[in-house]
Amino acid sequence: MSNRDYYEVLQVSRDASAGEIKKAYRRQAMKCHPDRNPGDRQAEERFKDVKEAYEVLSDADKRKNYDHFGHAGAAAGGGPAGFTGNVNDIFEDIFSDFLGGGRRRARGAQQGYRGADLRYEVEIGLEEAARGTALQLRVPRLVHCRQCGGSGARPGSSPTLCATCGGNGQVRMQQGFFSLQQTCPDCRGRGRVISDPCAACRGAARVREEKSMSVRIPAGVDEADQVRLANAGEAGEYGGPPGDLYIKIRLKPHPVFRRKGADLYCSVPISVATAALSGQVEVPTLDGRVMLQVKAGTQSGCVYRLRGKGISRSSRSARPGDLHCEVHVETPVNLTRRQKELLRELEEQTTKKRHSPIRSKWLDRIKGFFRDAGG
Repeated sequence: MSNRDYYEVLQVSRDASAGEIKKAYRRQAMKCHPDRNPGDRQAEERFKDVKEAYEVLSDADKRKNYDHFGHAGAAAGGGPAGFTGNVNDIFEDIFSDFLGGGRRRARGAQQGYRGADLRYEVEIGLEEAARGTALQLRVPRLVHCRQCGGSGARPGSSPTLCATCGGNGQVRMQQGFFSLQQTCPDCRGRGRVISDPCAACRGAARVREEKSMSVRIPAGVDEADQVRLANAGEAGEYGGPPGDLYIKIRLKPHPVFRRKGADLYCSVPISVATAALSGQVEVPTLDGRVMLQVKAGTQSGCVYRLRGKGISRSSRSARPGDLHCEVHVETPVNLTRRQKELLRELEEQTTKKRHSPIRSKWLDRIKGFFRDAGG
């Protein structure tokens, strides 16, 4: 090897950690390994340099001597800690790093696989959502076959270890310098073979059935909220644990209230006299009827808030929401002659600015608009 700096060969800093050195070695070895560069003498020499650099820097004692005395110190002793020469090991180490670190064994059938999570939608009323309710549901799902106990084999027999993969569920395929793993074609990843399948489940170990269950919906749930029932999903494969069941909430439209979070909104019609003179109006809440005090001079669209008359929040420490009542002044219809005369008399008496401030401001804006437009 040339007297090139080992750190330069691996393209790492002098304070690089052991893990960083190992990763750098893998990268460099992948690039210049002879199997990937057949007939390339320069690549072969680079590979030797990389291998030698790693043998020194991966050994704590050798690295310490090299840092103090250079190449002469690195040659002072210590067994090789280098590469075995098999490029398959490099590929396997790199791929295992992508998968979360460390080489992983194929998953055998005896470990099983977790069952799928299920999602089920229910539609409930606003009152049920506010107070909470209990529902009886029938949920179709896969469960372990009772006849074979979830083994998939006919009662009295049992699955046998797959001879092709040895129970790992995967087989290794060699293609040139690549070594790849794939699902075993004989057991399809199960690791075991059923020669005498159960008649009820036909060897699947699970059957579909509808299960009746009681679900408690907590108070305060809202549209699109989910209630999770642990272990109520589909049974796991090959004896694995069950999944979970998620109940998604849908709210039915309400004839009176609109909901926004914990607050409720409703429209309240009031008469002209009540809006002008003040008065009390009966309004509904989820807890019953209450009286709303309307102030004199209330305009249509004014919103009154009743504190604590909304929906109780799921957190006990949080106060309930509010009820927002938007009042709308109703124009009387089907008037008698005398009623019409009284309204005309009232209009004649209330055309002054102090009686109709909103109308007066509007008229002023209209006049300004035509004046600016040159009308």
